[in-house]
Amino acid sequence: MIQVTRIEDLRNHLLPLRKSGRRIALVPTMGYLHEGHMALVDAARAANDVVVASVFVNPLQFGPNEDYAKYPRDLQRDAALLEQHGCDVLFAPSVEEMYPKPMATYVEVPSLSTPLCGRTRPGHFRGVATVVTKLFHIVQPDTAYFGQKDGQQVAVIRRMVEDLNMPIDIVAVPIVREPDGLAKSSRNIYLTPEERPHATVLYRALQRGLELLQSGERRPDVVRAAMADLVSSEPGVRLDYAEAVSMDTLTPPERLHGATMLAIAAYVGGARLIDNVQVDVQDNQVHLL
Repeated sequence: MIQVTRIEDLRNHLLPLRKSGRRIALVPTMGYLHEGHMALVDAARAANDVVVASVFVNPLQFGPNEDYAKYPRDLQRDAALLEQHGCDVLFAPSVEEMYPKPMATYVEVPSLSTPLCGRTRPGHFRGVATVVTKLFHIVQPDTAYFGQKDGQQVAVIRRMVEDLNMPIDIVAVPIVREPDGLAKSSRNIYLTPEERPHATVLYRALQRGLELLQSGERRPDVVRAAMADLVSSEPGVRLDYAEAVSMDTLTPPERLHGATMLAIAAYVGGARLIDNVQVDVQDNQVHLL
């Protein structure tokens, strides 16, 4: 595996590979990698000739009172993990390399960015869409891999790629969970030993919502209330949102049908955690997606 920090060096390395017909995959990350990220790398490795992973904590997607400065970083550890999983190129640029001037150009998908996390993190998905667009132009991958845990992010990126005719396949890789159901996340490191057991309430609430769907409930407000009540009753946990939404719009329909996401965000101590379950809801059946 090679490690590069400059855009020009990365492009020079990839150009002959692309010209020779190699299929290039990109795994964009903010580092402090865990098993969830490695599932993305493994999926990319299995289906492509060249795997590029980026590690970049993107300041554009953090609000003024969020955790950009303290976001966990360990590039040496990340590089070792990526090499173990067969990554070919680690792209780890500085902020100055990615943003040499204050940004005057942004990419936005407003309709999918304002619900859910967008309500409490205004501007977050503009930062995500902008940096991902930059990475796509720098790497020019054939395929890009994202975690299903960030379900809204995947929806935003897929729509951006569709609207802007980017010739890139977007692959969402299933959530990797701890044995007790907690979704793997770099932010789990913020949890104290006392807080950690309470964090499982996100997954338990999603399971309650799923059980309601499986029992025939199709009213989004009923499913939402059941999940919200469970999260709100957990000690030390503050609900941000619990929603049952259409995957097309990320907003609740009158009646749940087709591709549906049950999504939760909550604060456990000082950590803001998110989780979701994606299902296909039909009249008499519910299938996990």
